[in-house]
Amino acid sequence: MNATREQRILVVDDELALRVLMQQYLTRLGYEVEACATGTEALERLRNEPQLYWLVLADIVMPEVSGPQLVLTLLRSNPKLCVLVCSGVPFPVSTLPPEYHGQVRYLAKPFAPQMLAAAVRELEEVARRGRSAES
Repeated sequence: MNATREQRILVVDDELALRVLMQQYLTRLGYEVEACATGTEALERLRNEPQLYWLVLADIVMPEVSGPQLVLTLLRSNPKLCVLVCSGVPFPVSTLPPEYHGQVRYLAKPFAPQMLAAAVRELEEVARRGRSAES
């Protein structure tokens, strides 16, 4: 991916320690990473600029906005967005509308850093193929 916007990731998790660890690890891998603690905050960031991020990592169990509601709202605001659901609660991607299945993945907590990196790289390839198809 090219620098700047195409590498920008948003981490959404109400657990501070995990949010900070994911942000630091992904930054070390070369991504530009921002983080927020609630779904409401994530939606606010994307309200004015829905194309701001290529990937959102989101927990499912959070205050204010449920994870499934957050995922659907994010995907509807930016149909090119990829989402990695990182949660201890199972999230069957099949519950989403079929048009989103290819760009959403689920990673069960707890996970090793290498598992996170592999899931992000897989979605990076999905995003890259999506941009190539537009050209």
